Amino acid sequence: MPVNTSKEKIEEILTRGVERIYPTKEELEKLLLSGKRIKLYQGFDPTGPDLHLGHLVGLLKLKQFQDLGHEVIFLIGNVTATIGDPSGKTTARKILPRDQVEQFAKSYKTQASKILNFGGENPVKVKYNGEWYDKMNALELAKITNHLTFAQVMERDLFQERQKSGQDVYINEFIYPALQAYDSVVLDVDLEVGGSDQMFNMMMGRKLMRNMKQKEKFVMTLSLLVDSMGNKIGKTEGNVVALDSDPKMLFGAVMNFPDDVIIKSFELITNLPVEEIESVGKSLVDGMNPRDAKIKLATEIVTLLHSKDEAEIAEKYFNDTFSKKIVPDDILEISLSAGENLPAKLVEVGIISSGNEWRRLISSGAVETESGEKISDINYLPKENTVLKIGKKRFVKIVL
Repeated sequence: MPVNTSKEKIEEILTRGVERIYPTKEELEKLLLSGKRIKLYQGFDPTGPDLHLGHLVGLLKLKQFQDLGHEVIFLIGNVTATIGDPSGKTTARKILPRDQVEQFAKSYKTQASKILNFGGENPVKVKYNGEWYDKMNALELAKITNHLTFAQVMERDLFQERQKSGQDVYINEFIYPALQAYDSVVLDVDLEVGGSDQMFNMMMGRKLMRNMKQKEKFVMTLSLLVDSMGNKIGKTEGNVVALDSDPKMLFGAVMNFPDDVIIKSFELITNLPVEEIESVGKSLVDGMNPRDAKIKLATEIVTLLHSKDEAEIAEKYFNDTFSKKIVPDDILEISLSAGENLPAKLVEVGIISSGNEWRRLISSGAVETESGEKISDINYLPKENTVLKIGKKRFVKIVL
């Protein structure tokens, strides 16, 4: 497949959703315009069973490079996931059992195939970093870490903050950036793509590539999909929206996005042309109802991940259920045993993210029965076949 050197397409790749390019945007642009077929990758650690909307930002960027004819690698970090990336964590991650990580990883390629093409003329390649780390001995690991210094690792803000607050920093957390960095060396890539929270790890890869292969690796950091509080929409933040979510649930989840992230979401997790996004932004400034913009956003995302037909069905379901306040026919039923804790059960089935969320919902009057009675007791005990409306868009029927 010949490489596409369209200046317009390259400009969009280098700007849409992009925060920084190292060493410079101009140098990467020059390389892409030259017609050279570059090799690039992004790593995905299977620390949970689902790829989510936060991952969609990177997947769409990889797809842009694939469509231009470049060699794209979808790296599954089945070893690095067991250690855990400390990025953004104020406390140490727990070591995950390898068998659990492998179980999580099983469906990652299938989920990613909603966006990336793993067949055809220019297929994306799938790699697992266990391919090289499972064979590595202690001496080989020492040779890698010999290229990195304690001072370099301690440049990381979160490690400095932990030290100041008297919290421990563990050796495995030092090792993680070295392993991610070495992925770049093994794959011998020209470019690594990742979220802006991965900048430290990716820049470590630049140093290691220079030291071990005397090669300059480009780094592209992407904007994060965050809510109005600046929290990532991701699996560790309690507001996960999986790529393979049911279309109706996905549509409803997007409709629940805060108004102030509408335009950013169009930019990061849809393929809507920039001119149309700008038009939506102008309409919002001119008084457009944010709900209408979110319907367009939800339709774009459900169409991208499922189909246009599914998006139309999901929109109708949303309007019938939430705008007209009709309890859905296919309402989720959960069985609650005698003495079983209701909020714990709701967390287990994914209706709420935590006991804290349950308390917030109760205190704000956001939990009510089908008749409209608001629940004010966090220890509420439902009766047989009680239908609860939780928040604006969640219904559940309790079976005792």
